Formats: sequence, C-alpha cells, structure tokens
Amino acid sequence: MKAIQEGISVSLLGKQFSVACPENERSSLAAAAEYLDRKMREINATGKVIGLERCAVMAALNITHELLDLRRHDGMTDDFEAKIRFLQQRIEVALQEQRELEL
Repeated sequence: MKAIQEGISVSLLGKQFSVACPENERSSLAAAAEYLDRKMREINATGKVIGLERCAVMAALNITHELLDLRRHDGMTDDFEAKIRFLQQRIEVALQEQRELEL
C-alpha cells in the first residue's frame, strides 16, 4: 500500500513552492528549504547573480561543494573511530582497576 503524500509549502527567495513529501519527512524538508533559502539569499545579496533560477543553480553548486568537502573529510572518520574505541577501552580498564581497589 502506498502512503498518501500531501504537499508542504516552502518559500525560496519569496516565492512559494508546493512540494509533495511523506508526513514523516516534512520537518527535514522544511529545514532543507530554509537552508536553501538562506544560501540563495546570501548569493542574491552579493548582487552578482540575478534571477531565481540562476540563484538556485549557484546555491546548488555551493551546497554540493560543502557536501563533497564533508565526504572528503569523512575519510578521517575511521581513524577517529579507532581512537575513540582505544580511549573507551582505556576508560573501561581504569574503571575496572578502580572497582578492584574498592573491594
């Protein structure tokens, strides 16, 4: 059975758009629209880009650049996770030693 999708209204540079989405995704879609609107307004404020469509394309490029930067830096995550596991093990050993001293 397919869930019925209702529209949510979002505003981008003062223009209203109705977008269909599942009810459980409405808040994240609204947050995404607010972020996009903020990026578009920043670009529009420079005065170098005119028009909703061009502004949207520039915002999309900037947001995509941010995403790719995050993904590039995500390669470090494995190293951080290993360090966190190591620190957790050291804490567990120290807590166990403390418990043994208390006995």
